[in-house]
Amino acid sequence: MIRFIAFLLRWVLALLMSLLVISITWQVVSRYALGEPSLWTEEFARFAMIWLGVLGASYAYIIKAHLALDLFPTTDPRWAKRREGFSHGVVLIFALSVMCFGGGRLVLLTWTLDQLSPALGLPMALVYAVVPLSGGLLAVFCLHGLVMARDKAGPTHD
Repeated sequence: MIRFIAFLLRWVLALLMSLLVISITWQVVSRYALGEPSLWTEEFARFAMIWLGVLGASYAYIIKAHLALDLFPTTDPRWAKRREGFSHGVVLIFALSVMCFGGGRLVLLTWTLDQLSPALGLPMALVYAVVPLSGGLLAVFCLHGLVMARDKAGPTHD
């Protein structure tokens, strides 16, 4: 299931990137070739970039392409087995508390206030919805990582 989610996420990101390139290309063509810049392309590009960055972070996490810092020593084999699980746990807490809970509140607030984007007229709640969506994906990926780390560590004989 995780592989399918990652596969689907990769295609969504590729589609967003393609739409971003098309949007920017149209902006350049309409500005310089037609002499009248398109009004919606800049805003669409901004929103697509937001979605790309936030969803891309979740995708980078599952394929282990994210930035990682080795803060804890790995000389003790017992700690080396637990370090990965600890990292997944910390990221899970962040994903649930900040991205899902905080992002969900942001989406609810902007939906309640009925905020619309100026050029496209989209509800801003749809733009911000990527934060709890990505947080949920990240939480699923972290839970998967915790299970895999537990299975890799095996039984402990302290």
